[in-house]
Amino acid sequence: ADTVIARSGDGRVHGLAAADGSRKWLYSRNLPVLSLRGSGGMAARDDVLYAGFPGGKLVALNAANGAQLWETTVALPRGATELERVADVMGNPAVDERQVCAVAYQGRVACFDRRTGALLWARDTSSNSGLAMDERNVYVTDDKDAVTAYDKASGRAGWRQDKLARRQVTAPLALGDWVAVADGEGVVHVLSAEDGSFAARAKVDSGVRTAPVDIGPGFAVQTVKGTVVAFRIK
Repeated sequence: ADTVIARSGDGRVHGLAAADGSRKWLYSRNLPVLSLRGSGGMAARDDVLYAGFPGGKLVALNAANGAQLWETTVALPRGATELERVADVMGNPAVDERQVCAVAYQGRVACFDRRTGALLWARDTSSNSGLAMDERNVYVTDDKDAVTAYDKASGRAGWRQDKLARRQVTAPLALGDWVAVADGEGVVHVLSAEDGSFAARAKVDSGVRTAPVDIGPGFAVQTVKGTVVAFRIK
């Protein structure tokens, strides 16, 4: 609507007036001692902002005034050391008309009722990149660089593509019949959303660290050398 929302690395979310940049509201929370780079994404739908935080928390905020609507736990920190207890929500939450889903490092992938925050299902997994969702599945890139499709209604695993191990695979992008990922070696992969098989592949000038972006039609990636490359799936 008339609000621009930005977040900073100190645990704050800022609601700014789109007209002049003045601050409309501020949401702040304490962060754990250690957190992963790339943790804490956001997604907005129907005037509600869904934000994931280090420590495994997912929060729903009123996008107009910053009021917290609910808070829930994607993953609980476990272990004796601060490193073992890192359980950050990674990437952007995925939202549809019914649910919001998120994934945490050293934790799980979980989907919640987006109006109440009630847990719908959860599966143990660890991701340091993120997830995506379409009409059928939730797609997660785990910390072993495998991409898994979970039925978004039940959480049942449908397929797992594990042939990209140790390639630093990005979070996925769901594109209808296809799922796109890129890797640290500068290769962009298109998988079948039906069974996870490889459908297409292309090389760019250097590694890719962040998820492909839907530019409809097609998608784009940005490489670590600063090149932006757009693709169309034929």
